[in-house]
Amino acid sequence: MIRAALLMLLAMSLIPLGDTAGKLLITRHGVSPWFVAWSRFAIGALAMLPFLGSTFRPRLMADGRIWLRGMLIVGGICAILTALSTEPLPNVFGAFFIGPVISYGLSVWLLKERPEAARIALLGLGFLGVLMVVKPGFGMTPGLGFAVLAGCFYGAFLTASRWLAGVARPRGLLFSQLLVGALVLAPAGLSHLPQATAPVAALALLSALASMAGNLLLVVVYRMAPATRMAPFVYFQLVAATGLGLAVFGDLPDAVALAGLALLVASGLAGLWPRLTPTPPAPGSR
Repeated sequence: MIRAALLMLLAMSLIPLGDTAGKLLITRHGVSPWFVAWSRFAIGALAMLPFLGSTFRPRLMADGRIWLRGMLIVGGICAILTALSTEPLPNVFGAFFIGPVISYGLSVWLLKERPEAARIALLGLGFLGVLMVVKPGFGMTPGLGFAVLAGCFYGAFLTASRWLAGVARPRGLLFSQLLVGALVLAPAGLSHLPQATAPVAALALLSALASMAGNLLLVVVYRMAPATRMAPFVYFQLVAATGLGLAVFGDLPDAVALAGLALLVASGLAGLWPRLTPTPPAPGSR
């Protein structure tokens, strides 16, 4: 259990590390978010090939639901990279965590999952934390609007992942969304090719591989330990994002945003209490 928890913390650190590299590409090297998004999917798909084994069948791509799910994560990635071009990393992650609220609402509505009062209360606390980060009507910026949009896309993606959980094994689903993203974003990504320099190449690889490795580790962890026990650790992304934002960009959220991030983490960790542990989403790629 300890090993699974450590791997989960590593996974939750790798995902914001990938977004940090993407932000560096956009803000320090002038690379288009379209190229960053496309390269993340394309490189991630290529890196996944050795790990697929028999978990992926090409006929899976004939299923329109797979393309719908893939387009949802494409929208989420494009929106979050747009947000990162202007906003501090921890604030973007805080706004992005509207996703669990959206996912829960859609799952109750579309998948007929049974609502639970304790879980609704925790999500309500998390939503309050998001509002404290975003501050709607009190200085909310377009960048944070894109972060919220990214969270909405991701929440819908998580619901779609639950919907399609029995269609393919997790690694097959992970590869399918990477392939969809690489194909759909190819025209935009290839039309915004940056100047080929060593820093750009290194950051593009780091952005894609860190994100892919983090999500692949999620698959490994969920095979080692009960998913319900690991789900609260997802909120460690906020801690990692805050640390990376401060270390790399010198970004520190204001007092209200910090309180909102703390509330988000607290609402997630409260799920460690057995009766309050939420049902986790299927692993997804960011």
